[in-house]
Amino acid sequence: MSTKEIPYKIYLEEHEMPKAWYNLRADMVNKPAPLLHPGTHQPMSLEELSPVFCEELCKQELNNTDPYIEIPEEIRNFYKMYRPSPLIRAYCLEEKLGTPAKIYYKFEGNNTSGSHKLNSAIAQAYYAKQQGLKGVTTETGAGQWGTALSMSCSYFDLDCKVFMVKVSYEQKPFRREVMRTYGAEVTPSPSTTTEIGKKILEAHPGTTGSLGCAISEAVEVATSTPGYRYVLGSVLNQVLLHQSIIGLETKAALDKYDIVPDMVIGCAGGGSNLGGLIAPFMGEKIKGNADYRIIAVEPQSCPSFTRGKYAYDFADTGMVCPLAKMYTLGSNFIPAPNHAGGLRYHGMSPVLSQLYDDGLMEAVAVPQTEVFQAAEEFARVEGILPAPESSHAIKIALDEAKKCIETGEEKTIVFGLTGTGYFDMVAYEKFHNGVMDDYIPTDAELEKYFATLPLVE
Repeated sequence: MSTKEIPYKIYLEEHEMPKAWYNLRADMVNKPAPLLHPGTHQPMSLEELSPVFCEELCKQELNNTDPYIEIPEEIRNFYKMYRPSPLIRAYCLEEKLGTPAKIYYKFEGNNTSGSHKLNSAIAQAYYAKQQGLKGVTTETGAGQWGTALSMSCSYFDLDCKVFMVKVSYEQKPFRREVMRTYGAEVTPSPSTTTEIGKKILEAHPGTTGSLGCAISEAVEVATSTPGYRYVLGSVLNQVLLHQSIIGLETKAALDKYDIVPDMVIGCAGGGSNLGGLIAPFMGEKIKGNADYRIIAVEPQSCPSFTRGKYAYDFADTGMVCPLAKMYTLGSNFIPAPNHAGGLRYHGMSPVLSQLYDDGLMEAVAVPQTEVFQAAEEFARVEGILPAPESSHAIKIALDEAKKCIETGEEKTIVFGLTGTGYFDMVAYEKFHNGVMDDYIPTDAELEKYFATLPLVE
């Protein structure tokens, strides 16, 4: 542990910002399984991926060998508007808890999108512009990704079509309007504007939607509209690559003060924030240079890691996307309309799924009301209103800090505060009014979805 006086906020200097993303896959002993063609069940080639994704992003998706990939100067210049982001020592929270634990959080909410999503959105928009495309399509859950992408497309003068999960479209109208302010076209999903949307509505009348539904619609529009490609805010290898800037900055800030964390905690939906935060720490762990507890936290209402199957599955409800090997609840799984919209995806990143299956990280699922209790406890002390997604990591960080009170151990805890919750006040209102529930799917319900998993030899 460092003997230096540690400030409340540890900032890197502009010249200390990473100039390359870290590709964790290059150091993984067991590589994540390849994406498979939905028709042939054979590994997807660059040529097969290119009609869906930007060509340079396809290359990044398939790159399992290069440990570092240079960040183009134009992207680094954009990053400088809001990066490096601060690593904050939670002195006030430690004192309030009376814990001997040392708590740090990497705050990614200091930009208009309110989250870490801008790190990948600007990269994907940049590569779309470089390819000469007219626009991109995407899905969004809580709206942070849609907001980040609309900002990035505005910056590069690209058209942006966003399919927003219907329950979030209704719960978070202000985030929808931020997207429209930046020029995006926002459609609640499932919709009647696509063939897949119509089929989903026919099969699930009155559904509140899911990220899997929205992905299907966005892919349909991208592949049927000349000059467009689909971009995704989580799950894919390329997205975890871009988000590695979070972990690289965190590690560099800790190293400045000779701080070695005992545990690194992040919320887990599709895996972008968690994968980015843990990347350099997991790299050291894989190489045997250090050992950290790495903990993924997910909602009990959508427990991909803790109750899912490790199998090949469709990435979308419409079953038009490549098959990915991941911890999944089944592509037909429609989660309860919980308020952590960004964590309502049926599967988990293939990279993180492989690491979890290899026993290199832990996972825990928590109920919604306990998440909001933790969010409120944190907000009242640290002065930041956290997003419901981020609050899953806060919940476990608080639990671990409280354990240290009992044991007297001075554990060093690092967690990711992925974004702010100022557009999530409907959720906070329901929590305060005592009308928030903790729906948890039964084993029988999950088995029904597991039975629909595709048979892949």
